[in-house]
Amino acid sequence: MKSSLFILFLFVFHSVFAQEEAGHQDFRVMFYNVENLFDPFNDSLTSDGEFTEEGARHWTWYKFQTKLNQIYKVVMAAGNPYPPAIIGLCEVENRFVLKQLAYKTPFSKFNYKIVHKESPDRRGIDVGLLFDSKRFELLYDEAIPVDFPFKPDSKTRDILYVKGVVMGVDTIHVFVNHWPSRWGGKMATEPKRKRAADILKLKTDSLFLVNQQAMIVIMGDFNDYPFNESLMVNLGAGDKKEDKNLVNLMLNDRDHLSMGSIKYKGEWGMFDQFIVSKFMLGSQASLKIKDQKARVFDASFLLETDKKYGGKRPNRTSIGYKYHGGYSDHLPVYIDIIGD
Repeated sequence: MKSSLFILFLFVFHSVFAQEEAGHQDFRVMFYNVENLFDPFNDSLTSDGEFTEEGARHWTWYKFQTKLNQIYKVVMAAGNPYPPAIIGLCEVENRFVLKQLAYKTPFSKFNYKIVHKESPDRRGIDVGLLFDSKRFELLYDEAIPVDFPFKPDSKTRDILYVKGVVMGVDTIHVFVNHWPSRWGGKMATEPKRKRAADILKLKTDSLFLVNQQAMIVIMGDFNDYPFNESLMVNLGAGDKKEDKNLVNLMLNDRDHLSMGSIKYKGEWGMFDQFIVSKFMLGSQASLKIKDQKARVFDASFLLETDKKYGGKRPNRTSIGYKYHGGYSDHLPVYIDIIGD
């Protein structure tokens, strides 16, 4: 009897331990436009005055701390079962707000590292990346400037390039993007997004030139839809059936993507996307995209009733200049990477 109980104990212990280990081996990559993660201090070098206590948004330390803890909640809820191994973020003001998120919230117990470069964006918003150094070994990072020869005084966010080793298996190349917005009209601003796409393509082409099987993960808020010219033509990201090096996972099996990542005037759309090298969808890759899919994280707490247009909408931080107390005007998106 005692022997049987001991064997049962070992079986249960081994099962729990195996699940713990398997959990640590899960490699989820998440992207989240966090909607204006600003500190409440005025930066004289940028146009951030509205995000101060005296500014138009009456942005306070309390509101800033509330937003940090809400982002932490989203990141934890989007994990499986641990926080994503890589977290790409946009609309973050500076390195300080990333340090507050990583080290001054309950997220601190996971010991994530930060990759961030200050970009020349007029409002002072940047892209950034957090990574779990136990699952991702950072080899190199670089800010890729996005300039506009046709409008040299216009500034935007850099593209963040990060190279590293996933779970000790193989190297991936990660690009975090936040392309120019549609403020001023889609057609008027489209050349800027095409320019960003051209610059990104130069970098991915150079990687493919060295290694045709380069494993590339591109994520971001592109302010264009997957079928727009900037992504399909300039960047050259198609669906998995096309003979292209890059596959936009938001063009692949669209039905599973639920509503979209944003809602504008009652219509859901997909500005937030994952694009990967086609090689990562094949059987020969040492690192593969699980199910060849990306997903939208649309947990119920991130949504609220859309009283104007019906259905649901993202529960956002602000509506206009009025503080609303929600999470973001975007929903996060994510992929899972599995290694051989």
